[in-house]
Amino acid sequence: MDEVLKLGIITGLNKLKIEKIIATQQIQTMKLNPFPLIIFILLGVSQLVFAQKRPRELGIPFGILPAGPLNAITDVAGIKIGQLTKVEGAHIRTGVTAILPHGGNLFQEKVPAAIFVGNGFGKLAGVTQVQELGTIESPIVLTNTLSVAAGIEGAVRYSLNQPGNESVQSVNAIVGETNDGYLNDIRGMHVSSQDVIQAIQSAEEGPVEEGNVGAGTGTVCFGWKGGIGTASRKLPESLGGYTVGVLVQTNFGGNLQIAGVPVGEKLGKYPFKDALEKSDGSCMIVVATDAPVLDRNLERIAKRAMMGLAKTGGIASNGSGDYVIAFSTAEGLRIAYRSESGTLENTASLRNDDITGLFMATIEATEEAIINSLFAAETMVGRDGHQVEALPKEQVLEWIKQANN
Repeated sequence: MDEVLKLGIITGLNKLKIEKIIATQQIQTMKLNPFPLIIFILLGVSQLVFAQKRPRELGIPFGILPAGPLNAITDVAGIKIGQLTKVEGAHIRTGVTAILPHGGNLFQEKVPAAIFVGNGFGKLAGVTQVQELGTIESPIVLTNTLSVAAGIEGAVRYSLNQPGNESVQSVNAIVGETNDGYLNDIRGMHVSSQDVIQAIQSAEEGPVEEGNVGAGTGTVCFGWKGGIGTASRKLPESLGGYTVGVLVQTNFGGNLQIAGVPVGEKLGKYPFKDALEKSDGSCMIVVATDAPVLDRNLERIAKRAMMGLAKTGGIASNGSGDYVIAFSTAEGLRIAYRSESGTLENTASLRNDDITGLFMATIEATEEAIINSLFAAETMVGRDGHQVEALPKEQVLEWIKQANN
């Protein structure tokens, strides 16, 4: 019988998880006595179970509003997420994350949208048309800085090939990025347009994988391993019962704070500790809601996402590309590509006075999504032997527990 299978029977873990533990500890080729190996695996099991729990499940408080059932951007009905992860050899650590506002033809049924630039040191594609027209007409793609062109090509090819788009000659692709060049051979431009198409086509509803996946594969956040994170908030019925979901690609710096605890300072990783220490980086934030909100108020919502980033200790430094893409999935507000001349668009949207709950939901979900990305991420070795450690969760939880007693 396969030794890994035997260990699975003993430990209760499936073969894939055991192999992951073994690979993580780099003992694939070691010939160990089964019993020491079992003890070793059991130690790894406790670490894996701990790693699988999200911060909220570990007792970290995040605001006052309840999360959705999945605590993910996919709590907003109809949203699909697709991810492609590229970990190849010693130097490729990158990927693609695709966000589909709905499962239909986005070009034919555009959604209201807005983009807010927190700090513009970045290469986000498709900004000006969104600012001008207030809509999104293609899947949102996140990847690394030098793969934006591949992201555009992939999103455009996917859109052109959709039934009903045979005569389309212009597509505004939305492609965001962060620079994963510390862990990834970014100059190799290893993401292809086909990778992007594959990520889009694999998109599905349901739970969203976090950490070292997709566009977050090679990212670094607050000096620790960053990645993809997501969270959501559900407003009470008295405020409309709407859902707000957030997805982040974390690759930025600052003085990490979790539940008000100055974790970065306590761990000795924070900006200006040393005179030349940098805190640059980037964060892509995608905010979705099912509330009927048009582009003007979506921009106001997008601005609040930066407040969520600030609550984690992010400072939007000089070299940081911090962008927020916000959209509404409300079916009544979708904009048809073609309609009869003179047709009036439905603009029945929330009043300004009814927006504040969405502001709070966005702030809380953004903060939690960022922390979720850090807790899900694992230590990674990449380009030129560079290693980025995972956040030391046990120590962080102890400090938070002390602060809340």
